[in-house]
Amino acid sequence: MGFLSFVSGVFGWIYTLCWSASFYPQLVLNFRRRSTSGTTVDFPFINVLGFVAYFVSNIAFYYSPVIRSQYAARHNGLTPTVQFNDITFALHASIISSITLSQYLLRPLWGFTSAGGTRPSRFIVGLALGCLLGVFATYLVVASAAARGPVDPATDWCQLDIVYAVGYVKLLITLIKFTPQILANYRNQSTKGWSIWQVTLDFVGGVLSTGQQGIDSYLQRDWSGVTGNPVKFALGNASMVYDCIFFFQHYILYRAAYSKHTSEEDALLGDEERQRRRRLD
Repeated sequence: MGFLSFVSGVFGWIYTLCWSASFYPQLVLNFRRRSTSGTTVDFPFINVLGFVAYFVSNIAFYYSPVIRSQYAARHNGLTPTVQFNDITFALHASIISSITLSQYLLRPLWGFTSAGGTRPSRFIVGLALGCLLGVFATYLVVASAAARGPVDPATDWCQLDIVYAVGYVKLLITLIKFTPQILANYRNQSTKGWSIWQVTLDFVGGVLSTGQQGIDSYLQRDWSGVTGNPVKFALGNASMVYDCIFFFQHYILYRAAYSKHTSEEDALLGDEERQRRRRLD
């Protein structure tokens, strides 16, 4: 059991590093190209909300005595499978996603060229508003239940359900957030502008995150470690499914188009570098 706990910890911190690192390739690629063309603002826009929600729910599960006691009452006396590395990842992801979003919404600040798709779609804005309304509605239900008298966390609405509602915001966003970029790649018949390194690191992180949760649940001898934290489980598995779609687009469907664009971009960057050196001379 000590060895499995060690493996769980290793998986947790490696997935944290992989998922945290996965945010940088797109950020750097946009900066290097001085453009966000080929990508859509919908992904970073909804990503910020999702990771802020994930951070809030993880903080509550890890630090709040009330939430942890209510979780235990509802899940056979067990503790949540949220680890400290989950909190670290969620905080880092919220910050880096916000910086990436600024590349779309504050293009002049970054010195980027004008590009289409820099305003979130009505669908994504509606999704964000719907998520916030859902959390608020859950809060009203919990407040109403508390006003009627003492509640039993095992069967009644309680603060734990608000935390779950916040977590489900991340779950819903995870299931949808990659769709606009998949469609953008389809319309462009290319993955130009979309970093495949981001996808690769995200896939590795998904495998290890799911593995850590499985080990933790096994150590507890109860799979409510998975069912009690569906957001983390879905986060890893949904990411892997979408990543496989991006791999298929990049390496099979639009491989020729990407190679052509890459060659042209490298040549252009080479010309710009030569011109820069002439100016310096």
